[in-house]
Amino acid sequence: MPKNKLRKFTELSNLDNVIEASDYNLQQDLEIKSRWKSDFFRNTNPIVLELGCGKGEYSVELAKRYPQKNFIGIDIKGNRLWKGATVATNQQLNNIGFLRLSIQNIKFCFTEGEVDEIWITFPDPQIKRRRSSKRLTHPSFLNSYKNILCPNGFIHLKTDSRFLYGYTIGILNDSFYKIYDSTHDLYSSSMERNDIDIITFYEKKFLDLGLPINYIKFGFA
Repeated sequence: MPKNKLRKFTELSNLDNVIEASDYNLQQDLEIKSRWKSDFFRNTNPIVLELGCGKGEYSVELAKRYPQKNFIGIDIKGNRLWKGATVATNQQLNNIGFLRLSIQNIKFCFTEGEVDEIWITFPDPQIKRRRSSKRLTHPSFLNSYKNILCPNGFIHLKTDSRFLYGYTIGILNDSFYKIYDSTHDLYSSSMERNDIDIITFYEKKFLDLGLPINYIKFGFA
């Protein structure tokens, strides 16, 4: 392992705003489950997740904008989480934490109704059919989100992948979900939306290539 990456992993394990639950075969609840507000954030504010947060740009910016909410960035890549966790620490953002986790194990980390909102920002579209179960909007993942999301909670998807956008629309139309908003070209749309202006590292790359950004906001009917 390169020395720089090793250093980041070491620093990550010592950051107070990070919980590592990266075991791929996690089979039991984390101690923090159901106690994020009381034990981690020490308040009663709503919890917002960013799944596949990468370097945490979205979560960090949201935490700055909404000090009355709690944010948790989730990703399996420790060297990516290190960036967001370090920025949040240096900027003394106390309403944000990071969870190193394979998202398929999210049920072990949050209890029913513990989460108020979810952002899925530029996930791997997993285009190959044999990888379909890995898509973060596959029904198995959606069922996991439904179990932890509070009534009337929202899920947002931002993606450069027209394939994933179309796939997700199809899944939502065939199930017990309600689509509140959707567009296949976010920045050409005249509709005003909150918080879609936050540009992540990967989103900037897609925009520089001239790729349109797709967006869906949905919940449970």
